[in-house]
Amino acid sequence: MFEKEFDIASLIIARQKAELSNADMQKLDKWLAEDPANRAAFEEWGEQNALQLKLSKFNAIDEQAGWNKVKAGIDGKVIKKSIPLWPRILVAAAAIAFMIAGVYFYRSQTKPAPESYYVNDVKPGTVGATLTLSNGKKIRLSGTANGKLAEESGIVVKKTADGQLVYEATGSPADPNKINTLTTAKGETYVLTLPDKSKVWLNAASSLTYVASLRERGRRVVRLSGEGYFEVSRDKDHPFVVESKGQQVEVLGTHFNINSYPDEPVARTTLIEGSVKVSAGGSSAALLKPEQQASIQNGKVMVADVNPDLYVAWKNNNFVFEKNDIRYIMRQLERWYNVEVIYESVPTEKFWGSVSKFDNISSVLNILESAGGVRFKLQGQKLYVNKN
Repeated sequence: MFEKEFDIASLIIARQKAELSNADMQKLDKWLAEDPANRAAFEEWGEQNALQLKLSKFNAIDEQAGWNKVKAGIDGKVIKKSIPLWPRILVAAAAIAFMIAGVYFYRSQTKPAPESYYVNDVKPGTVGATLTLSNGKKIRLSGTANGKLAEESGIVVKKTADGQLVYEATGSPADPNKINTLTTAKGETYVLTLPDKSKVWLNAASSLTYVASLRERGRRVVRLSGEGYFEVSRDKDHPFVVESKGQQVEVLGTHFNINSYPDEPVARTTLIEGSVKVSAGGSSAALLKPEQQASIQNGKVMVADVNPDLYVAWKNNNFVFEKNDIRYIMRQLERWYNVEVIYESVPTEKFWGSVSKFDNISSVLNILESAGGVRFKLQGQKLYVNKN
């Protein structure tokens, strides 16, 4: 029953989770273009997400699991219990399949924000960055052709067909004075592969500075401003060091995330796997285990157990909020959508929920408004925030 609809529902769920392949994206786009009703059903799923967030804010926070999905069933009843991942996906897919088939249950319960609030919409950010070479030359990576971009200090710099920046050693002597910087503006993100095959995902409004050969005095050293996710190749003879906002993170081979934006109150290092040593000015240090986070407060390293998925969601093209205040959320939107946030009054509520970073800003605002306590007005690139 509803086999085609169930297949489309699975694609929609994969898109929401940013796990859609290029082939499946084309399949979904084709289905959306076939009939205006298909687009309406797709948008209805966004409204359904908003309703779930509104309910979850009051009823469905599961501290142990991190998330307690609230699913409004086909009969309109609210189910409030945690269920394993696959049954949850099947329930969601079945609900969307019925919705696509023409059974709409939520229009009367979930209302979009008044049109007057949104004079316009703002599209999501894109893949892009600027590479600054040691001679001062700047290369806009979003507008340049694939292939070799530069060669210096025994390193060839290439842009790959999938839009990534790759450094490859040629075997020639390295020059420690050849400094490169990769910078993302607001609304940009980029992936970089360093000469040692370590990979860095750079979030919006961030920069990474490094010697082209990566080596400094027997160590692999990079300097980060903003946010980056690191997958470091193991090399026991050459520790990998990230310097950022008053802290130093040293590793041999591991996966971790660093958030060190200048406008964030503290720098946070979140460990996914392996181990890292976090130091603050040489006076305080801590060794992290997976699912731990270090924050620098008053020159000291503070360690806490966390759900790391919340802190790497951006790398997987999602916004994820868990008991976050509006200012924290707005800082993320400022960077990704390149908007100016203006507070006419400041809501005091905390917010939970998730939304794809592929969506326009209106999708995020609608979900937040549906949770209650806040309302927005978007005019050009200015986003006005008010208590509800």
